[in-house]
Amino acid sequence: MKQECSNQILEVEGLRVYFPLTKGIAKSQIGFVRAVDGISFCVERGKTLGIVGESGCGKTTSSKAILRMVDACGGKIYFNGQNILAMKTREHNKIKRKIQMIFQDPYGSLDPRQTAYSIIRETYIEDGQHHSAKETKERVTELLNMVGLSEEIGARYPHEMSGGQRQRVGIARALSCDPELIICDEPVSALDVSIQAQIINLLKSLQRDLGLTYVFIAHDLAVVRHIADQVAVMYLGKIVEMMDSTEMYHNPAHPYSQALLSAIPVVDYHMEKGRHRIVLEGEVPSPIHVPTGCPFHPRCRYATDICREKAPEME
Repeated sequence: MKQECSNQILEVEGLRVYFPLTKGIAKSQIGFVRAVDGISFCVERGKTLGIVGESGCGKTTSSKAILRMVDACGGKIYFNGQNILAMKTREHNKIKRKIQMIFQDPYGSLDPRQTAYSIIRETYIEDGQHHSAKETKERVTELLNMVGLSEEIGARYPHEMSGGQRQRVGIARALSCDPELIICDEPVSALDVSIQAQIINLLKSLQRDLGLTYVFIAHDLAVVRHIADQVAVMYLGKIVEMMDSTEMYHNPAHPYSQALLSAIPVVDYHMEKGRHRIVLEGEVPSPIHVPTGCPFHPRCRYATDICREKAPEME
């Protein structure tokens, strides 16, 4: 289904990220890895877009392209109406604090040689303005409290904290920039199930209180269901389906979306026993040699000749 945004903060048009494939000592180029292959979507202000799909489908690469952590080779990315891919470094530096990221690994994303207080302080004071020591301490303490941590946690190093506490520090670090858009790259996948629920509830609470916009990347469709307003399903660098979260979970149209949703575990024994599980045949094709037409057609039970020639429109 084609997505329409009335009050968009982020718009992505035809984004492509190709990584060159080289061979030999001379590094001669022999092809490309099509990590992201012409995706388009928009995100409404104050809403959450969930992006789901198998490993290697291009979810994280898409988010890194929005942050300009990887170079896009085509397309446009508009943030508040400005094409950030066309900006020079100095122009981009003025707005990049408004787009932040919460990383998947809450331990690897934090400096092990700094305390929680120092990690948050370092990001907060890098806004080009003068902050007194008192003002900085009050703000860092406020951010710690905002994510459910006490002031005493600020004196601890990452190895002295639990996984949930480390991820809360990562969230506080992102909030220290006063962002408008936060990209959540599988922020709960490395946490225990009980802690996952706490972090999801925290993110929803912060969104409600601060008016934040999220792009939420995940493997777990059950998690995305609780936080996302819109869901985009990616496969082999392309978005194959996008619609409202409620409609997606009750009436998925694409065979790949149907297969993903059929794999969500159900607690009720009788319901689980009675439902039909869709098992996909074959393996995910290589992003070096992407199939023509619809990228899913080699594994699709409904594929016809036109699927091999033309990708279906998202309508």
